Amino acid sequence: MAGFPVIVVTCCNLGIWVSGITKNYIKQSLTFLILISILHITTKKGQKNHSLQSLKIIHVEITYTKINTSILQELKTLVDAEDIFTDKENLEKYGQDETEDLIYKPEVVLKPKTVSQISAIMKFANTVKIPVTVRGAGTGLSGGALPVHAGIVMSMEHFNKIITIDERNLQATVEPGVINYTFQEEVKKVGLFYPPDPASWGSCSLGGNVAHSSGGPKAVKYGTTRDYVLNIEMVLPNGDVIWTGANTLKYSTGYNLTHLMIGSEGTLGVITKIVFKLIPLPKYDLLMLVPFTSAEKACEAVGATFRAGITPSAMEFMERDAIDWSIKYAGEVNFTIKPEWQALLLIELDGNNMDVLCSDCETIGNIMTEFGSDEILMADSAEQKASLWKIRRKVGEAVKSNSVYKEEDTVVPRAELPVLLKGVKAIGTKYGFKSVCYGHAGDGNLHVNIIKGDLPDAVWERELPKGITEIFELCKKLGGTISGEHGIGLVQKNYLHIVFPEYQLELMRNIKRLFDPNLILNPGKIIF
Repeated sequence: MAGFPVIVVTCCNLGIWVSGITKNYIKQSLTFLILISILHITTKKGQKNHSLQSLKIIHVEITYTKINTSILQELKTLVDAEDIFTDKENLEKYGQDETEDLIYKPEVVLKPKTVSQISAIMKFANTVKIPVTVRGAGTGLSGGALPVHAGIVMSMEHFNKIITIDERNLQATVEPGVINYTFQEEVKKVGLFYPPDPASWGSCSLGGNVAHSSGGPKAVKYGTTRDYVLNIEMVLPNGDVIWTGANTLKYSTGYNLTHLMIGSEGTLGVITKIVFKLIPLPKYDLLMLVPFTSAEKACEAVGATFRAGITPSAMEFMERDAIDWSIKYAGEVNFTIKPEWQALLLIELDGNNMDVLCSDCETIGNIMTEFGSDEILMADSAEQKASLWKIRRKVGEAVKSNSVYKEEDTVVPRAELPVLLKGVKAIGTKYGFKSVCYGHAGDGNLHVNIIKGDLPDAVWERELPKGITEIFELCKKLGGTISGEHGIGLVQKNYLHIVFPEYQLELMRNIKRLFDPNLILNPGKIIF
């Protein structure tokens, strides 16, 4: 049966597993997903129910070419000798990212330095059918950079140059390995601003940000990575090199491949250059810390702020456990956390008129008081601002250091945030797990960290998927979805059927097949 795709399906209503070898084999593409011609599943003799709409494809297993000595020798002709690695230490390092404790070792790690090298690698891999997983900085949280089918990990760390900063057109051209924070600091030197700022901005790469359409605190006012990408140079799975669009603010010329690439998680092509839009750097910013004795009231205050006509440049939520764990992990703070505080809002305002900012702060203060806030703290120095932001940005690391956990990246319309938070807690009670919640309250993006704690392994493994399913179903019911910025990758793909009907998933599969008919590029992610 070697070389035949194996399709595994699940009938959600019955809770049973069905697997089988596909009966049709497409010679030109070992990995072409065969249309399933099952109309019904027979559960008992003579009793048919649960149509194809009940079937959710969750896994496609493909036999790829293993890397042997001769293939390794060929790869050594495509990159410099110092840029190919097969030692245990590097295979382990590049077999994991920040997704829980998962590890999938590749067979070889390549670190190309030029676009022509990437093109040659992809052409060769496509010809002999070796899986290639592109890796940025390894900070992802959905398993997007994990080489689940082994093969090649292609690290983009040598692509770390800011090529140009065009002050006349407010644009910059960069390579994908540039670190987000480094880029932000460089454009600030010339009075420009690149707003997208994920929590991992000090270590995440711009290519990874584009691959996941990353957000961050400032997305509430300025938008996500998607809103700043003008053009992308990419290498297709067959080795061809294209630009996806043009370096213009308007674009209505054929299908928009630029936006198709953004958020595609390395499954459609290899990003080699990015042209970003920049904006003028605001002159001033103010930061407020608002404590609440009720986490739900804190969430309710968020929507009220926007209804009052004020758009903060950041509006972050942290519940009590997130605050305590982060402070313990990140170090001491220069203010007292009162025992009765159950949540904090971190609110930032920026702009070019200090009088307007102060007036908005006063308005926000009145709104917060209406929803039961305690005394509001204002950061009065750059050091205090940095200290407060450190608490927020370190929550994820703090949670990871405390317990086995599962992080979900839920997002709903911001006015539904109190309902989502209450629902998450009720679902946790139902299935016996604790959760630590925090996130970008201003745009309705709540990170739900489900904590294993003292739960027995059997209970954790049995009840966790049920709880996650109900959380995601709640998100959909509230008008939201299952990921706001972390992506689907490996760990969320089995939940996509909650938000998309099968025919929409099949449309996505067809897009993937068109770009990558041999399914060699980042296989095992999103929909395959």
